Amino acid sequence: MDKDEATRDRRPMKARPFLSAAGAVLLSLILLAAGLLWTMNRQSPLQLAEQPLHLPRAARFVPRDADLSVHWLADPGRLPAYAQAVAPASQRRDARDGARQWREGVFALAGLQFGLELEPWLGEEVSLTLTDGASSAGWVLALTSRDDDGARRFLQRFWQTRSLAGTDLQISSYRGIGVISGQGALVGHDPQPLATALIDDDLLLVASGRGVLEQALDVSQLPDQHQLGDERLQRPVADLGEGVARLTASPHALQHWFQFPEVVAQREDLNGLVASLRPEGSTLAVDGRLGFQQAIASAPWPDLTDLTASAGGHGRWLAQLQSPARLLDPGESHPLAQWFGPVLAQQLRDQPAADAVVQSDDGPLLWQDQSEGWLLATRSQSPARDAVDARLQEQGLTRSELDGDGEVLSVWTRLVRQRGRQPGVDAQLAVAQVSSTSLNWWGESLMALAQRQNGRALQPRLNQWQELALASQPVQALLLADAPARSLLGQWRPWGLLQVMAGRPLQDQVRGLAFAVDADRLEQGGTEIPLHARLELG
Repeated sequence: MDKDEATRDRRPMKARPFLSAAGAVLLSLILLAAGLLWTMNRQSPLQLAEQPLHLPRAARFVPRDADLSVHWLADPGRLPAYAQAVAPASQRRDARDGARQWREGVFALAGLQFGLELEPWLGEEVSLTLTDGASSAGWVLALTSRDDDGARRFLQRFWQTRSLAGTDLQISSYRGIGVISGQGALVGHDPQPLATALIDDDLLLVASGRGVLEQALDVSQLPDQHQLGDERLQRPVADLGEGVARLTASPHALQHWFQFPEVVAQREDLNGLVASLRPEGSTLAVDGRLGFQQAIASAPWPDLTDLTASAGGHGRWLAQLQSPARLLDPGESHPLAQWFGPVLAQQLRDQPAADAVVQSDDGPLLWQDQSEGWLLATRSQSPARDAVDARLQEQGLTRSELDGDGEVLSVWTRLVRQRGRQPGVDAQLAVAQVSSTSLNWWGESLMALAQRQNGRALQPRLNQWQELALASQPVQALLLADAPARSLLGQWRPWGLLQVMAGRPLQDQVRGLAFAVDADRLEQGGTEIPLHARLELG
């Protein structure tokens, strides 16, 4: 096996840590909504992408410090119809049935049967709150009713059925609101406590226990404690514009639920995350704001200079990074360095030649992964070739100059002993470099370097980049083709749960994934870091 073949064989294993860690946060947001939105496109009769975001009335019962809250603002009863309408003719029945099964599975987690109990009356707004405190762990589900009698009739049937099944009901009043609770209320073999309260005949609260429900009712009486009275939350919600859902996550949830890096999630100045979800054709768009209580002490991250204009090749993934040397500085306290720095360092650990280039580069940097090997693009004067050469010499590499196709190539090789019937010495290529008018190109192989001229092959990644750049001002960006995106999701436990609820594999629906991080924004004495993701679905 030659060197290039060996590199191709091991590259997916090397790329996995980089992709997994860098995409963790935004992918988690995507997973919360992918099961609902993967079948929607711009032909949806409700045109969900044009719906303004807002905080629903249920936000009054959500504590400001809730670990996780999701406000869904579209009719779940129409999901099977969406799936059927946009699926190919031969798959419409399967798409409809799959969407229905997934929807049933989601509500079954709360002990509710959508088709039998909820569908006749459930309105468009559904809110879920998760708390994970030592004394108040649990969840609250808020359901709106299309009419004044629907929720009330449901409650009567719901508790009557469970009473007949042996549930011991407790009926009382709390803050002037009737509360019903009982052990064994969940459907299934492992019954759990459940409590309900009806607000103004058209808003039903379902909670994982009486204590959790009473806490929600307490919060509703204190504007300084619930989301609807949180002015700091109102502005980012309005800033996020249109969508079908709005999400908030506390620092604890970012680490516990989203696997956000501990060093960032446990920062004392971190407030949490606010995000929106919306369909854009067959793509799910996620936009978020990572909020900090005060101005970040480190200098703002500079805007990214786009290096894709002359790039090419069959890129499995492409990253554009600003100030990579700063990302790798262990003393840098900026959240982006704390987040991306260890990820980048892990990727470079198995790529010593690429590490020599990146460690010397102030950016911007384009990093492309393809079957022929990695390909890097840097500015023409940065990093200095002598600086890179010194680092490569420390690795035992020797530089030579080659002429070919009107270009002068610099190549770094090491001598390796050949074994076999005719032992000898061979020069093994580690990295090749060529300069263009405005860029330096660095390739793991001559084939990788040649691929930069194949601009048409890279067009899918460039399309992803253009979509991100239209809605953001990225300082860091990662663009993934279908295979690495599917591999990443396949390793994600929530994605596995999503497929179980759907009753079918969803990997084949993934066509690509892209995300970007914008520069810091100063807002009301604090700092926000905008986050953007686009999940392409088929």
